[in-house]
Amino acid sequence: MPANKKYLTASPLQRTLKITAAIIGGYMVSTAFHQFLMLFLSKKEVYMTMHFSVYIMWAVLMIVAFLAKSGWKIWGWYLLASAVFFAPVLYQIINKQ
Repeated sequence: MPANKKYLTASPLQRTLKITAAIIGGYMVSTAFHQFLMLFLSKKEVYMTMHFSVYIMWAVLMIVAFLAKSGWKIWGWYLLASAVFFAPVLYQIINKQ
């Protein structure tokens, strides 16, 4: 049974933004989150669980990207979340030098 046309994204640009946000943005957020966790927890333990939890988190973020109304907004949220999670990691890297 085909999908109802009123629920599909009409604009090719919005569709492209949602697809790229789901694939690239979701992966950025999930890896930045796990790097953030490595600041506070044992790196070895986080790295071992990261093999599974990154893909689970990535799949959930992919679903969220397709549920969003606007591709621009979901890209904004994903970039903001990535920046928030990666900023302390970057700060630590800069201060070690």
